[in-house]
Amino acid sequence: MRTLGAGLAYFALVFCAGFLLGAIRVPLLVPRLGERLAELLEMPLMFVVILVSARFVTRRFVLPASTPVRLAMGLFALGLMLAAELLLAATSQGRSLGEYVASRDSVSGSVYLAMLVLFALMPMILARLFVRSAA
Repeated sequence: MRTLGAGLAYFALVFCAGFLLGAIRVPLLVPRLGERLAELLEMPLMFVVILVSARFVTRRFVLPASTPVRLAMGLFALGLMLAAELLLAATSQGRSLGEYVASRDSVSGSVYLAMLVLFALMPMILARLFVRSAA
């Protein structure tokens, strides 16, 4: 149960940060730089958010450094993230799943997919880094 709570908290932190950054990116950066560059400029900030959030949540919930626990946390958070993204695309933009995926820029969309994988794996990556540095 602690793992699910940690996954929910991890999702909430990263989703809220992404939502806030998107609220800045869309009206301020996209008109000036274009969608691709604006999204790519946001990615390093999201990487930091993912890293800090994963570290904070795993410490706050005192999760063991075991791979199954950390991976379950990350995958649960990823499921919530994908559901939220698709729900927002459907409700705010009136798009189907196919339309949403087709509308993504090929370059920034690929980087976004890589960031989603990193988001899911970060709790496990941090556990492995921590175990190696403690040895």
